[in-house]
Amino acid sequence: MSRLSTLLPAMVSAAIAIFCVTPANAYMAYVTNEKDNSLSVIDTDKMEVVKTVKIGQRPRGIVMSKDGKWLIICTSDDNDVKIYDAKTLEYVKSLPSGPDPELLTLHPDGKRLYIANEDDNLVTVVDIETSKVISEIPVGVEPEGMGMSPDGKVLVNTSETTNMAHFIDTTTHKTFDNVLVDSRPRVAMFNSAQTQLWVSSEVGGTVAVINPADRKIISKINFAIPGVEQESIQPVGIRITKDDKIAFVALGPANRVAVIDTSTFKVLKYILVGQRVWQMYFTPDYKYLLTTNGASNDVSVIDVANQKAIKSIKVGRYPWGVVVSPN
Repeated sequence: MSRLSTLLPAMVSAAIAIFCVTPANAYMAYVTNEKDNSLSVIDTDKMEVVKTVKIGQRPRGIVMSKDGKWLIICTSDDNDVKIYDAKTLEYVKSLPSGPDPELLTLHPDGKRLYIANEDDNLVTVVDIETSKVISEIPVGVEPEGMGMSPDGKVLVNTSETTNMAHFIDTTTHKTFDNVLVDSRPRVAMFNSAQTQLWVSSEVGGTVAVINPADRKIISKINFAIPGVEQESIQPVGIRITKDDKIAFVALGPANRVAVIDTSTFKVLKYILVGQRVWQMYFTPDYKYLLTTNGASNDVSVIDVANQKAIKSIKVGRYPWGVVVSPN
């Protein structure tokens, strides 16, 4: 018998073993449905909803705990934040917040949760393990966007009525600077290098790019879509690729996602998605970008490399927030 014949069965067995233990790039995406008081779970491999469960009243902002075990959701009309087990979707506990929590973000330490409370002009800081309020930070009127710097030293909150981005020291919980942007800022997003902070202004129709080092505006991005009225172009959600080269901006009722070169701040193209595109989230491999489309009750899946929408997935009524499991 030849050496190849002897080795072949072992090689085949090893290949089968590797194939069996290698996980597929399937992640779970969790979508809050504002009008249905529910959560839809999407298998990103099958690209379909695999489960929908009822949760609190008017769920909006959603994040996942650092270890991927908990879903942390703003249940705005319950005036609290609820935690659910990410695998079983069973209720775990509620966290205190101010009235009408809308958006939230976790500190990189995985312990401190920062919550924007629209009705009392505060950012509430909560320890997710002890469920105790650590601090309440006064900000502008109608706080919403919550951008955490990658190093965890700075939180940026946007206030919709004051039209400002508030820079907050996460050690002292004090505001150390305020930057005026255009009308109704909604989302704040740092790039991974922490050299740019992007802030979307829904009514102003622009995105301001701020230098976090000196808090000066580097660029202000405008949008123009043939056949779409300017009033319908309302920037909200922002996501930036891992290499910091491309930014995606959700343009609300314009039903488009803008693709922007982060070095030139030029719009490269517009991707047609569902109606009233709102929030977005990458899969961990950055292969797909998922968008919530509130008026068409679906989620669009964008192929990041090809910059095109490839799938529409029906969810509940008024999908608002979305997060994807880390593994």
